[in-house]
Amino acid sequence: MKKSIVFILILLVLLAGYRFFFARPTVRNAAPRGENIICFGDSLTSGTGASENMDYPSQLSSMISTPVINAGVPGDTTVTATARLEEDVLSKSPRMVLITLGGNDLKNRSSTEAAYQHLKEIIVAIQDQGALVIVGGISIPFWGRGFGAMYQKVCRETQALLIPNIFEGIMGDKRLMSDAIHPNDRGYALMAQKFHQAMKPYL
Repeated sequence: MKKSIVFILILLVLLAGYRFFFARPTVRNAAPRGENIICFGDSLTSGTGASENMDYPSQLSSMISTPVINAGVPGDTTVTATARLEEDVLSKSPRMVLITLGGNDLKNRSSTEAAYQHLKEIIVAIQDQGALVIVGGISIPFWGRGFGAMYQKVCRETQALLIPNIFEGIMGDKRLMSDAIHPNDRGYALMAQKFHQAMKPYL
């Protein structure tokens, strides 16, 4: 009898450990409603530095054989993006929304807390329509001012999917960059692949 109890306790501990270390985090709207895949963001979404039809939304569209709406505006911040959220995203029956925002907040030295608040507002408004949200975060050593941790926090609280550093393996590689901060066609292809991997279980 004692051996059975010990065995059951061991199983419960192993199960708890598995869930803690290996189970997928809860994702809000894992079975999304809506019709359209929308890429919402700044110049990384619009495709600054890319050839025609080689921005990451266009390349992602080819990968998944599904139309993708490019709602990127160069220079956009979390504030200006909030102002156009209704027209460019919420009114278009979003099913999945891929976000690249915050880079210009960081560049313009906006506060991390303000960026967090606006980004959270954007994410929750999209999720309230039943859409899945995937955020392409930015984590830059030395001058990132805590933005990497901010993305982690906002996605944990909203249960949005996070790619912690959308620039990983791209920024700093001259073969993949058109200038100091924007990828070229090959760099945008890698961005598209990162988003594709994140969204694939939910397509």
